[in-house]
Amino acid sequence: MQNPTGPGHAVVAKYNSPITIGGVTVKPGEQRVIDLPVGKLYTHTDINIPVQVINGKLAGPKMFVSAAIHGDELNGVEIIRRLFKLKSLKRLRGTLIAIPVVNVFGIIQHSRYLPDRRDLNRSFPGSNRGSLAARLAHIFLQEIVKQCDCGIDLHTGAIHRSNLPQIRADLDDEETYKLANVFGVPVLLDADLRDGSLRQVACEHNVKVLLYEAGEALRFDELSIKAGVKGIVSVMKYLGMLSVSSRSAPRSQTEPFVAKSSYWERASHSGTIGTFVKLGEHVKQGDLLGIISDPSDFLNPSEYPMYAQHDGIIIGKTNIPLVNEGDAVFHVARFRHVKQAAALVEAFQTEGPADISEPPHG
Repeated sequence: MQNPTGPGHAVVAKYNSPITIGGVTVKPGEQRVIDLPVGKLYTHTDINIPVQVINGKLAGPKMFVSAAIHGDELNGVEIIRRLFKLKSLKRLRGTLIAIPVVNVFGIIQHSRYLPDRRDLNRSFPGSNRGSLAARLAHIFLQEIVKQCDCGIDLHTGAIHRSNLPQIRADLDDEETYKLANVFGVPVLLDADLRDGSLRQVACEHNVKVLLYEAGEALRFDELSIKAGVKGIVSVMKYLGMLSVSSRSAPRSQTEPFVAKSSYWERASHSGTIGTFVKLGEHVKQGDLLGIISDPSDFLNPSEYPMYAQHDGIIIGKTNIPLVNEGDAVFHVARFRHVKQAAALVEAFQTEGPADISEPPHG
Protein backbone atom coordinates (compact mmCIF):
# COMPACT_ATOMS: atom_id res chain seq x y z
CA MET A 1 0.00 0.00 0.00
CA GLN A 2 1.33 3.43 -0.91
CA ASN A 3 2.24 6.05 1.69
CA PRO A 4 2.18 3.75 4.73
CA THR A 5 1.81 6.06 7.71
CA GLY A 6 -0.09 3.89 10.17
CA PRO A 7 1.08 2.20 13.38
CA GLY A 8 4.57 0.81 13.02
CA HIS A 9 5.46 3.19 10.19
CA ALA A 10 7.59 6.30 10.45
CA VAL A 11 5.51 9.40 9.72
CA VAL A 12 7.06 11.57 7.04
CA ALA A 13 5.42 15.01 6.75
CA LYS A 14 5.28 15.32 2.97
CA TYR A 15 2.74 17.51 1.25
CA ASN A 16 -0.11 15.81 -0.55
CA SER A 17 -0.76 15.96 -4.28
CA PRO A 18 -3.84 17.22 -6.15
CA ILE A 19 -6.39 14.64 -7.26
CA THR A 20 -8.62 14.93 -10.33
CA ILE A 21 -12.03 13.22 -10.60
CA GLY A 22 -14.38 13.82 -13.49
CA GLY A 23 -12.19 16.66 -14.75
CA VAL A 24 -12.38 18.49 -11.39
CA THR A 25 -9.11 18.94 -9.50
CA VAL A 26 -9.08 19.03 -5.72
CA LYS A 27 -5.92 20.60 -4.29
CA PRO A 28 -4.27 19.62 -0.98
CA GLY A 29 -6.23 21.11 1.90
CA GLU A 30 -9.46 21.36 -0.11
CA GLN A 31 -12.84 19.65 0.23
CA ARG A 32 -15.15 19.40 -2.77
CA VAL A 33 -18.40 17.77 -3.85
CA ILE A 34 -18.11 16.57 -7.45
CA ASP A 35 -21.07 15.57 -9.60
CA LEU A 36 -19.67 12.78 -11.75
CA PRO A 37 -21.80 12.49 -14.94
CA VAL A 38 -23.02 8.98 -15.74
CA GLY A 39 -25.86 9.51 -18.23
CA LYS A 40 -29.41 10.72 -18.74
CA LEU A 41 -32.87 9.41 -18.03
CA TYR A 42 -35.25 9.06 -20.99
CA THR A 43 -36.78 12.31 -19.73
CA HIS A 44 -33.47 13.98 -20.68
CA THR A 45 -32.69 14.48 -16.97
CA ASP A 46 -28.97 14.34 -16.21
CA ILE A 47 -27.87 11.67 -13.73
CA ASN A 48 -24.69 12.22 -11.70
CA ILE A 49 -22.89 10.29 -9.00
CA PRO A 50 -22.24 12.57 -6.00
CA VAL A 51 -18.59 12.25 -4.97
CA GLN A 52 -17.34 13.90 -1.79
CA VAL A 53 -13.59 14.45 -1.65
CA ILE A 54 -11.38 15.57 1.23
CA ASN A 55 -7.80 16.02 0.11
CA GLY A 56 -5.58 16.46 3.15
CA LYS A 57 -2.68 18.90 3.20
CA LEU A 58 -0.23 16.14 4.13
CA ALA A 59 0.42 12.98 2.16
CA GLY A 60 -1.12 9.64 3.13
CA PRO A 61 -3.14 6.78 1.67
CA LYS A 62 -5.99 7.37 -0.75
CA MET A 63 -9.12 5.57 0.39
CA PHE A 64 -12.63 5.36 -1.04
CA VAL A 65 -15.82 4.55 0.89
CA SER A 66 -18.78 3.56 -1.27
CA ALA A 67 -22.44 2.81 -0.57
CA ALA A 68 -25.60 1.85 -2.47
CA ILE A 69 -23.88 -0.08 -5.24
CA HIS A 70 -27.16 -1.92 -4.81
CA GLY A 71 -29.75 0.84 -4.87
CA ASP A 72 -31.90 -0.55 -2.04
CA GLU A 73 -29.03 -0.87 0.47
CA LEU A 74 -29.28 2.31 2.51
CA ASN A 75 -27.32 1.80 5.73
CA GLY A 76 -24.11 2.87 4.00
CA VAL A 77 -25.66 6.17 2.89
CA GLU A 78 -26.24 7.10 6.55
CA ILE A 79 -22.82 5.76 7.58
CA ILE A 80 -21.11 8.14 5.15
CA ARG A 81 -23.31 11.06 6.23
CA ARG A 82 -22.27 10.56 9.85
CA LEU A 83 -18.64 9.99 8.89
CA PHE A 84 -18.45 13.39 7.22
CA LYS A 85 -19.77 15.10 10.37
CA LEU A 86 -16.60 14.16 12.28
CA LYS A 87 -14.41 17.17 13.06
CA SER A 88 -11.28 15.01 12.93
CA LEU A 89 -11.56 14.85 9.11
CA LYS A 90 -10.31 18.46 9.03
CA ARG A 91 -6.88 17.10 9.98
CA LEU A 92 -6.92 14.26 7.48
CA ARG A 93 -3.68 12.91 6.04
CA GLY A 94 -4.01 11.57 2.52
CA THR A 95 -7.26 11.53 0.57
CA LEU A 96 -10.76 10.35 1.41
CA ILE A 97 -13.21 9.82 -1.47
CA ALA A 98 -16.78 9.06 -0.41
CA ILE A 99 -19.53 7.95 -2.75
CA PRO A 100 -22.74 7.71 -0.70
CA VAL A 101 -24.86 6.63 -3.70
CA VAL A 102 -23.15 4.73 -6.51
CA ASN A 103 -26.26 3.22 -8.11
CA VAL A 104 -28.22 6.46 -8.49
CA PHE A 105 -30.64 4.81 -10.92
CA GLY A 106 -31.47 2.03 -8.44
CA ILE A 107 -31.95 4.24 -5.41
CA ILE A 108 -34.53 6.34 -7.26
CA GLN A 109 -36.59 3.18 -7.82
CA HIS A 110 -35.78 1.59 -4.40
CA SER A 111 -34.27 -1.22 -6.49
CA ARG A 112 -31.18 -3.37 -6.07
CA TYR A 113 -30.60 -3.32 -9.81
CA LEU A 114 -30.13 -0.85 -12.62
CA PRO A 115 -32.89 -0.14 -15.17
CA ASP A 116 -31.30 -2.70 -17.52
CA ARG A 117 -31.92 -5.32 -14.77
CA ARG A 118 -28.21 -5.88 -14.26
CA ASP A 119 -26.40 -6.14 -10.93
CA LEU A 120 -23.74 -3.41 -10.82
CA ASN A 121 -21.62 -5.55 -8.49
CA ARG A 122 -21.38 -8.22 -11.19
CA SER A 123 -20.62 -5.77 -14.03
CA PHE A 124 -16.99 -4.77 -13.39
CA PRO A 125 -14.65 -3.82 -15.02
CA GLY A 126 -17.36 -2.56 -17.35
CA SER A 127 -17.02 -0.76 -20.66
CA ASN A 128 -17.65 2.75 -21.93
CA ARG A 129 -19.61 1.22 -24.84
CA GLY A 130 -21.52 -1.48 -23.00
CA SER A 131 -24.83 -1.65 -21.14
CA LEU A 132 -25.87 0.97 -18.62
CA ALA A 133 -24.43 -1.18 -15.81
CA ALA A 134 -21.18 -1.69 -17.74
CA ARG A 135 -20.79 2.04 -18.35
CA LEU A 136 -21.42 2.92 -14.71
CA ALA A 137 -18.95 0.24 -13.56
CA HIS A 138 -16.34 1.56 -16.03
CA ILE A 139 -16.71 5.14 -14.78
CA PHE A 140 -16.49 4.07 -11.14
CA LEU A 141 -13.40 1.96 -11.76
CA GLN A 142 -11.53 4.56 -13.81
CA GLU A 143 -12.41 7.67 -11.81
CA ILE A 144 -12.44 6.29 -8.26
CA VAL A 145 -11.04 2.82 -7.64
CA LYS A 146 -7.86 3.02 -9.73
CA GLN A 147 -6.84 6.24 -7.96
CA CYS A 148 -6.97 4.64 -4.50
CA ASP A 149 -4.85 2.37 -2.33
CA CYS A 150 -7.77 0.82 -0.47
CA GLY A 151 -11.52 1.00 -0.11
CA ILE A 152 -14.49 0.04 2.05
CA ASP A 153 -17.67 -0.97 0.25
CA LEU A 154 -20.84 -0.78 2.37
CA HIS A 155 -23.68 -3.27 1.89
CA THR A 156 -26.73 -4.75 3.64
CA GLY A 157 -28.67 -7.94 3.29
CA ALA A 158 -31.15 -8.23 0.42
CA ILE A 159 -34.78 -7.15 0.76
CA HIS A 160 -36.48 -8.93 3.69
CA ARG A 161 -33.11 -10.32 4.84
CA SER A 162 -30.90 -9.08 7.68
CA ASN A 163 -27.16 -9.55 8.10
CA LEU A 164 -25.16 -9.48 11.31
CA PRO A 165 -22.44 -6.79 11.04
CA GLN A 166 -19.54 -8.57 9.37
CA ILE A 167 -16.55 -7.99 7.12
CA ARG A 168 -16.10 -10.07 3.97
CA ALA A 169 -12.67 -9.95 2.38
CA ASP A 170 -9.74 -11.91 0.99
CA LEU A 171 -8.26 -12.71 4.38
CA ASP A 172 -5.38 -14.68 2.87
CA ASP A 173 -3.92 -11.33 1.81
CA GLU A 174 -1.91 -10.10 4.81
CA GLU A 175 -2.61 -6.37 4.48
CA THR A 176 -6.31 -6.93 3.78
CA TYR A 177 -6.53 -9.10 6.89
CA LYS A 178 -4.95 -6.34 8.98
CA LEU A 179 -7.50 -3.82 7.73
CA ALA A 180 -10.37 -6.26 8.40
CA ASN A 181 -9.03 -7.00 11.87
CA VAL A 182 -8.95 -3.36 12.99
CA PHE A 183 -12.44 -2.63 11.61
CA GLY A 184 -13.82 -3.92 14.89
CA VAL A 185 -16.72 -6.27 14.13
CA PRO A 186 -16.69 -9.73 15.75
CA VAL A 187 -17.07 -11.79 12.55
CA LEU A 188 -14.77 -11.85 9.52
CA LEU A 189 -15.80 -14.00 6.58
CA ASP A 190 -13.03 -15.23 4.29
CA ALA A 191 -14.95 -14.68 1.06
CA ASP A 192 -13.88 -15.74 -2.42
CA LEU A 193 -13.72 -13.07 -5.11
CA ARG A 194 -16.78 -13.19 -7.37
CA ASP A 195 -16.56 -12.64 -11.11
CA GLY A 196 -17.51 -9.11 -12.08
CA SER A 197 -17.48 -7.79 -8.51
CA LEU A 198 -15.91 -4.58 -7.30
CA ARG A 199 -13.63 -6.56 -4.98
CA GLN A 200 -12.36 -8.68 -7.84
CA VAL A 201 -11.48 -5.80 -10.15
CA ALA A 202 -9.96 -3.81 -7.26
CA CYS A 203 -7.74 -6.80 -6.42
CA GLU A 204 -6.54 -6.90 -10.02
CA HIS A 205 -5.35 -3.30 -9.56
CA ASN A 206 -3.78 -4.03 -6.14
CA VAL A 207 -6.43 -2.01 -4.29
CA LYS A 208 -7.31 -3.59 -0.94
CA VAL A 209 -11.09 -3.67 -0.35
CA LEU A 210 -13.23 -4.59 2.64
CA LEU A 211 -16.90 -5.38 2.11
CA TYR A 212 -19.00 -4.44 5.15
CA GLU A 213 -22.32 -6.31 5.36
CA ALA A 214 -24.84 -5.23 7.99
CA GLY A 215 -28.59 -4.81 8.34
CA GLU A 216 -31.43 -5.09 5.84
CA ALA A 217 -32.27 -3.45 2.50
CA LEU A 218 -34.47 -0.31 2.60
CA ARG A 219 -33.98 0.03 6.37
CA PHE A 220 -31.70 1.92 8.74
CA ASP A 221 -30.26 -0.20 11.56
CA GLU A 222 -28.63 1.80 14.36
CA LEU A 223 -26.19 -0.89 15.54
CA SER A 224 -25.04 -1.51 11.98
CA ILE A 225 -24.63 2.21 11.29
CA LYS A 226 -22.65 2.93 14.45
CA ALA A 227 -20.42 -0.09 13.88
CA GLY A 228 -19.83 1.01 10.28
CA VAL A 229 -18.77 4.54 11.21
CA LYS A 230 -16.49 3.31 13.99
CA GLY A 231 -15.00 0.65 11.72
CA ILE A 232 -14.11 3.14 8.98
CA VAL A 233 -12.54 5.50 11.53
CA SER A 234 -10.55 2.62 13.04
CA VAL A 235 -9.17 1.70 9.62
CA MET A 236 -8.26 5.32 8.92
CA LYS A 237 -6.45 5.58 12.26
CA TYR A 238 -4.56 2.37 11.54
CA LEU A 239 -3.45 3.80 8.19
CA GLY A 240 -2.37 7.05 9.82
CA MET A 241 -5.00 9.09 7.98
CA LEU A 242 -6.45 10.24 11.32
CA SER A 243 -4.68 10.96 14.58
CA VAL A 244 -5.19 8.87 17.69
CA SER A 245 -6.08 10.93 20.75
CA SER A 246 -3.34 11.01 23.37
CA ARG A 247 -5.89 11.90 26.07
CA SER A 248 -7.71 8.60 25.92
CA ALA A 249 -6.10 5.31 26.81
CA PRO A 250 -6.06 2.94 23.84
CA ARG A 251 -8.75 0.30 23.97
CA SER A 252 -7.64 -3.29 23.93
CA GLN A 253 -8.44 -4.72 20.50
CA THR A 254 -10.55 -7.87 20.73
CA GLU A 255 -9.46 -10.30 18.07
CA PRO A 256 -12.38 -11.05 15.73
CA PHE A 257 -13.15 -14.60 14.71
CA VAL A 258 -12.64 -15.71 11.14
CA ALA A 259 -15.27 -17.93 9.54
CA LYS A 260 -13.61 -20.02 6.87
CA SER A 261 -16.95 -21.31 5.62
CA SER A 262 -20.67 -20.60 5.80
CA TYR A 263 -23.80 -22.21 4.44
CA TRP A 264 -27.53 -21.54 4.01
CA GLU A 265 -30.22 -23.59 5.68
CA ARG A 266 -32.92 -23.85 2.99
CA ALA A 267 -36.64 -24.48 3.23
CA SER A 268 -37.57 -28.12 2.60
CA HIS A 269 -41.20 -27.18 1.88
CA SER A 270 -43.26 -24.14 0.94
CA GLY A 271 -45.47 -22.39 3.47
CA THR A 272 -45.27 -20.02 6.43
CA ILE A 273 -42.33 -20.24 8.82
CA GLY A 274 -42.06 -19.52 12.51
CA THR A 275 -38.44 -18.94 13.48
CA PHE A 276 -36.90 -19.69 16.88
CA VAL A 277 -33.42 -18.21 16.52
CA LYS A 278 -32.17 -14.63 16.32
CA LEU A 279 -29.45 -12.95 14.32
CA GLY A 280 -26.11 -13.58 16.02
CA GLU A 281 -27.36 -16.61 17.94
CA HIS A 282 -25.13 -19.63 18.54
CA VAL A 283 -26.72 -22.84 17.25
CA LYS A 284 -25.62 -26.43 17.64
CA GLN A 285 -26.04 -29.27 15.21
CA GLY A 286 -29.61 -30.55 15.55
CA ASP A 287 -31.02 -27.38 17.13
CA LEU A 288 -34.52 -26.45 15.99
CA LEU A 289 -34.31 -23.28 13.87
CA GLY A 290 -37.92 -22.96 12.76
CA ILE A 291 -41.06 -24.77 11.69
CA ILE A 292 -42.66 -24.49 8.25
CA SER A 293 -46.44 -24.89 8.19
CA ASP A 294 -48.94 -25.40 5.39
CA PRO A 295 -51.25 -22.34 5.56
CA SER A 296 -53.90 -23.76 3.23
CA ASP A 297 -55.01 -26.94 5.00
CA PHE A 298 -56.02 -26.49 8.64
CA LEU A 299 -58.04 -29.72 8.75
CA ASN A 300 -54.93 -31.78 8.09
CA PRO A 301 -52.12 -29.51 9.33
CA SER A 302 -48.60 -30.32 8.19
CA GLU A 303 -45.49 -29.03 9.93
CA TYR A 304 -41.91 -29.36 8.77
CA PRO A 305 -39.17 -28.55 11.30
CA MET A 306 -35.84 -27.06 10.21
CA TYR A 307 -32.76 -28.21 12.14
CA ALA A 308 -29.20 -26.91 12.11
CA GLN A 309 -26.92 -29.15 10.09
CA HIS A 310 -23.76 -27.89 11.83
CA ASP A 311 -22.63 -25.85 14.81
CA GLY A 312 -22.31 -22.15 13.99
CA ILE A 313 -23.61 -18.62 14.37
CA ILE A 314 -26.58 -17.11 12.53
CA ILE A 315 -25.08 -14.27 10.47
CA GLY A 316 -28.05 -13.77 8.14
CA LYS A 317 -31.75 -14.63 8.13
CA THR A 318 -34.98 -13.99 6.32
CA ASN A 319 -37.43 -11.56 7.89
CA ILE A 320 -40.53 -12.48 5.91
CA PRO A 321 -42.53 -15.48 7.19
CA LEU A 322 -43.35 -16.79 3.71
CA VAL A 323 -41.04 -19.32 2.06
CA ASN A 324 -40.93 -21.41 -1.07
CA GLU A 325 -39.23 -24.75 -1.19
CA GLY A 326 -35.50 -24.16 -1.61
CA ASP A 327 -35.51 -20.59 -0.25
CA ALA A 328 -32.48 -19.57 1.79
CA VAL A 329 -33.73 -18.96 5.34
CA PHE A 330 -30.77 -18.96 7.74
CA HIS A 331 -27.14 -18.11 6.90
CA VAL A 332 -24.85 -19.98 9.30
CA ALA A 333 -21.13 -19.24 9.70
CA ARG A 334 -18.87 -22.02 10.96
CA PHE A 335 -15.95 -21.38 13.30
CA ARG A 336 -13.19 -23.47 14.80
CA HIS A 337 -13.94 -22.01 18.25
CA VAL A 338 -17.66 -21.37 17.92
CA LYS A 339 -18.38 -20.80 21.64
CA GLN A 340 -15.80 -18.03 21.91
CA ALA A 341 -17.04 -16.47 18.68
CA ALA A 342 -20.61 -16.60 19.98
CA ALA A 343 -19.58 -14.85 23.21
CA LEU A 344 -17.89 -12.06 21.24
CA VAL A 345 -20.96 -11.62 19.02
CA GLU A 346 -23.25 -11.48 22.05
CA ALA A 347 -21.08 -8.83 23.71
CA PHE A 348 -21.03 -6.80 20.50
CA GLN A 349 -24.82 -6.91 20.17
CA THR A 350 -25.37 -6.10 23.86
CA GLU A 351 -22.80 -3.33 24.32
CA GLY A 352 -22.64 -2.03 20.75
CA PRO A 353 -19.54 -0.43 19.22
CA ALA A 354 -17.52 1.88 21.44
CA ASP A 355 -18.02 5.62 21.00
CA ILE A 356 -15.64 7.30 18.59
CA SER A 357 -12.93 9.21 20.41
CA GLU A 358 -11.89 12.32 18.52
CA PRO A 359 -8.49 13.93 19.11
CA PRO A 360 -8.51 17.34 20.80
CA HIS A 361 -8.15 20.51 18.76
CA GLY A 362 -4.87 22.37 18.66
